[in-house]
Amino acid sequence: MLKLITSSSSRIHHHRFPSAAAVTALRPVAESSSPLLRVLNSLGGLGRRNGNSVGRLFFCSGSGSGDGSDQAVDAEVKSTESGAADEAQAKASSAIVSTYPRPEDYLTVLALPLPHRPLFPGFYMPIYVKDPKLLAALQESRERQAPYAGAFLLKDDPGADPSIVSGSETEKSVYDLKGKELFNRLHEVGTLAQISSIHGEQVILIGHRRLRITEMVSEDPLTVKVDHLKDKPYNKDDDLIKATSFEVISTLRDVLKTSSLWRDHVQTYTKHIGDFTYPKLADFGAAISGANKLQCQEVLEELDVYKRLKLTLELVKKEMEISKIQESIAKAIEEKISGEQRRYLLNEQLKAIKKELGLETDDKTALTSKFRERIEPKREKCPPHVLQVIDEELTKLQLLEASSSEFSVTRNYLDWLTALPWGEYSDENFDVTRAQGILDEDHYGLTDVKERILEFIAVGKLRGTSQGKIICLSGPPGVGKTSIGRSIARALNRKFFRFSVGGLADVAEIKGHRRTYIGAMPGKMVQCLKNVGTANPLVLIDEIDKLGRGHAGDPASALLELLDPEQNANFLDHYLDVPIDLSKVLFVCTANVVEMIPNPLLDRMEVVAIAGYITDEKMHIARDYLEKSTREACGIKPEQVEVTDAALLALIENYCREAGVRNLQKHIEKIYRKIALQLVRKGETKATVASVQSVEAKRVEEDNVESHPDPNQKESSMVADSRSDEDKEIETTTIEKVLVDKSNIADYVGKPVFHAERIYDQTPIGVVMGLAWTAMGGSTLYIETTLVEEGDGKGALNLTGQLGDVMKESAQIAHTIARRILLEKEPENHFFANSKLHLHVPAGATPKDGPSAGCTMTTSLLSLAMKKPVKKDLAMTGEVTLTGKILPIGGVKEKTIAARRSEVKTIVFPSANRRDFDELAPNVKEGLDVHFVDDFMQIFDLAFDDDNSQHSEKSVSL
Repeated sequence: MLKLITSSSSRIHHHRFPSAAAVTALRPVAESSSPLLRVLNSLGGLGRRNGNSVGRLFFCSGSGSGDGSDQAVDAEVKSTESGAADEAQAKASSAIVSTYPRPEDYLTVLALPLPHRPLFPGFYMPIYVKDPKLLAALQESRERQAPYAGAFLLKDDPGADPSIVSGSETEKSVYDLKGKELFNRLHEVGTLAQISSIHGEQVILIGHRRLRITEMVSEDPLTVKVDHLKDKPYNKDDDLIKATSFEVISTLRDVLKTSSLWRDHVQTYTKHIGDFTYPKLADFGAAISGANKLQCQEVLEELDVYKRLKLTLELVKKEMEISKIQESIAKAIEEKISGEQRRYLLNEQLKAIKKELGLETDDKTALTSKFRERIEPKREKCPPHVLQVIDEELTKLQLLEASSSEFSVTRNYLDWLTALPWGEYSDENFDVTRAQGILDEDHYGLTDVKERILEFIAVGKLRGTSQGKIICLSGPPGVGKTSIGRSIARALNRKFFRFSVGGLADVAEIKGHRRTYIGAMPGKMVQCLKNVGTANPLVLIDEIDKLGRGHAGDPASALLELLDPEQNANFLDHYLDVPIDLSKVLFVCTANVVEMIPNPLLDRMEVVAIAGYITDEKMHIARDYLEKSTREACGIKPEQVEVTDAALLALIENYCREAGVRNLQKHIEKIYRKIALQLVRKGETKATVASVQSVEAKRVEEDNVESHPDPNQKESSMVADSRSDEDKEIETTTIEKVLVDKSNIADYVGKPVFHAERIYDQTPIGVVMGLAWTAMGGSTLYIETTLVEEGDGKGALNLTGQLGDVMKESAQIAHTIARRILLEKEPENHFFANSKLHLHVPAGATPKDGPSAGCTMTTSLLSLAMKKPVKKDLAMTGEVTLTGKILPIGGVKEKTIAARRSEVKTIVFPSANRRDFDELAPNVKEGLDVHFVDDFMQIFDLAFDDDNSQHSEKSVSL
């Protein structure tokens, strides 16, 4: 890299040519009698000063620190040259710099390593010397009036990373090298350098002539023997040398067209090219270029003038290309900036003209007008307190600066306030028959939900208006809770909005943020009203039983105000900070487990339970809804596929036993996807045959046209007719109906997932079938009891099957009741007193809990003790107390469905659950012999007496 040191420490980057001010910073060191010095004088445009001629030296940078130390270097250069002016004037005709002894007399010199660039004759370079011994030796040489040393470029470290070798070695690492290691790292050819000045660790070197190292004299500091090199003789009138030198000049002139930084200096230099010597021209071009150190070293080592000029020409050509690239980049950026400035100026002028003509107003006026136009149609229906807030905010907006943060806050606040549907309601549907049709069209079953919605419509029709309600639909996944909400909105002709609160832990999602926060937003209800555009939408709050709770508050408590019919008429959002009337909103919530909903929130809702679907209901849903929609989604025509009822029944019983139909829909989609793939593969085969036949027919037609021009129409028509007949035949054969039956259902959905829940056709001694409820619906489970040890077992009872605490307590109660009843029925039987028993509930990997298996466990224990099996096809459920009373249980419908699925004929329910059973649909109760009991003795008589009808007072046969 090249630099210039000036008296004002100015520095010219891009490293092309030195400025005149920088050159004049050096003291006169030679009379300007040589041709090169005369040209250098003309470069700076300077004459004589105080009767002395001014010599100029170019500067090669080695390791400039960039910290202002150039001023000190400049001062040293001036002071060290003042005592040698007379001697320099006498020898100026043969040297570029002043000399003390003759430079060629120095055959042994100190070796200075140059890490970045070589030093060329006629240029000077600052370097930093970190080695104290070397620095002392240089100072001593200067004091002995022998201020010369050898400057040699340092070779790259062969063991270093190639990506960081070139030009990246610091001077500190350079002077860590000593002796032979340093000697081996130096290039052989260097420059004899005059030590111009020493300032601290900085040494200024002035290049004189080329040197070649011959041998090492001493290691510390490194001293070497050198040979002085001279250029090979050349003919000044040689055409190749002239042409090459003029090409260098021409290239430099091209550089001045693209680089204004060096324009004046290059112009002055090229005007005096006749006064230059060709070797110095080559050195000059290489020294001012930005080439890497190895390329510059190659120029320095070349003693053939013509070859040196060629190398220099390559370097300056590269510099010219770089200058062109810089110019193009600068031009592109300048055009972009000027274009943007021009567009900005024109836009500002256009705004000013429109404003003068009244065609456009400023931003604040436009915003105010927009907000007023938005609220004007709602002004009569809008509450007075809201209008007052809007007017105050509009006045405030006019007084604020558009650049202030408060302006954007106020603008956003007004945007939300004016966008809400104040007093705007959608026309509701009070036609019960139409609503019934819409609900039946979208969903099969769900009688309780549909009945409740029809009641809501009937009340609204009688009153002439409707009020908001909060309904909670509870049931297992996949029964249609969320989808029925959309159907209800369509039946009522209300806008629909859904948001899920599952995992919600931030109160701000419900109540909004304060406006003082950055990025504040209203809550979900305000966003809902803005989106739907009416004040009486149907809002579906999904997964309300899965509300979270975190550091940001309790969302369940925030919903209390929202879902309270007495409070939501004045719902207050934190962002709007004005009351909002939500009394007309119909809220429909969904939950899987009602017990997970906080009691204060549950108390505000009307819970409608949606039980699972029985097999018949699933068949209707699959045939009338799921299959049709899936077939249309897959692009399959009805005549292309047939799924039999037996296949659907097998799919429901062996793959999709859950209470809902979501998994059933997935399996039907899987079937139709495989059918679509079969149809496409068959169609591609037939299409390939048709394509080949079409090509052959076309080829025959073309041959007929060429050979028989006159009758070709007849022949081509015959070919076309035959081809169309073949196409029709292929088309008719491609339509093949795919039949999916019970026999091949496994080919589409894989092996069955479920098997028969019924383990025993005839329950053995000690085994009784019970009924259980799960979140996925109802299921049957067996209670198994066996004898472990008889005689001295002391009446112990082991329990297994991953039972919960409540179920373990039920087992202990059942053990106690069984012992009491056995003493009553068979006093001589001491089975429980002396035996160790083991009670197990199968499906041990599934956690089980609850009190409803109490009567089943008691019956199982008595069956083992009395060595009697229970009645065939009997299932029971109910909680038993220590006195033998049977308490009510939940999940009557789910348990009934599970019993039907297991082909159970007789069911035992607590008497308190008769009302729940009576509400079931007739198709659910069909074919069941149901007994309702109050005491366990009724179950005992029913389970162990063949003639059990006379003992059961509350028996229902359907």
